[in-house]
Amino acid sequence: MTGAPQPAVPSSRDRILARIRAAVAGAPEAPEAERRYRDRHAPDDPAALVELLHENLADYRAVVRRTDAPGLAGMVGRVLSEHGARSVAVPPGLPAAWLSGRAPDVELRLDDGSLTPGRLDGTDAVVTGCAVAVAETGTIVLDGGPAQGRRALTLVPDLHVCVVRVPEQVVASVPLALPRLDPARPLTWISGPSATSDIELDRVEGVHGPRRLEVVLVAEG
Repeated sequence: MTGAPQPAVPSSRDRILARIRAAVAGAPEAPEAERRYRDRHAPDDPAALVELLHENLADYRAVVRRTDAPGLAGMVGRVLSEHGARSVAVPPGLPAAWLSGRAPDVELRLDDGSLTPGRLDGTDAVVTGCAVAVAETGTIVLDGGPAQGRRALTLVPDLHVCVVRVPEQVVASVPLALPRLDPARPLTWISGPSATSDIELDRVEGVHGPRRLEVVLVAEG
C-alpha cells in the first residue's frame, strides 16, 4: 500500500527565480530601447569614406600607406624593405605584379597549402588582398579568396601587408559589408595588429596574429 504523494521539493534554481520575481513584482515596465546601428553615420562621399577608413585603421595602430595602381609594386617593396623582410608568403591568386618591386634577395614562398606552421613561423611577412573594408570600424575582412589564401597564412607571420582597392572595396558600415560576404566562407575580421591585455591591462601585440599590420590603400582607375 503506497502513501500519499509527497510534495515536490523546489530546486535551488526555482528558489532563486522565485526571489527574483518577488523582488521585481510591481516594478514599472522598462522602456523599449530604440534599435539603431549607430547614432553617427558615415559619409556617403567615397573619398570621405576612404579618409574615415584611413583614420580608423591608424587609430587601431595599423600603418596606412596610400598609392595608385602604378605605384603599388614599389610601395609593397618599400614596406618589406623597411621591415627587413627576407621572406614573404603569398596566396596562390595574388597578382604577381604586386611583388615585382621587392628586393632581389626577398624569397617568395607560394602557399599552396603545403607551408607548414613551422615554415610559416619562419616567414617574415605575408602580402594579401582583402574582400572588403569597413570605414566606420576600421576593419579589414578576409574571406579566403584567391588573393587572400587560407587563414593560417595571415595569422602566423609577424608582418601582414594588406592591399585594399579604393574606393570599390570600401563600405560605410558592417551591415553594408555583410551582403558582399559569403557566410559559408572562412571570414577573418581584422581591426589593427593582433593585441591582447593581461589582468593589469598591459597591452601585448602579436599573440593571436601578426604583430604588425600595414594597409596599402590603392586608388585605382
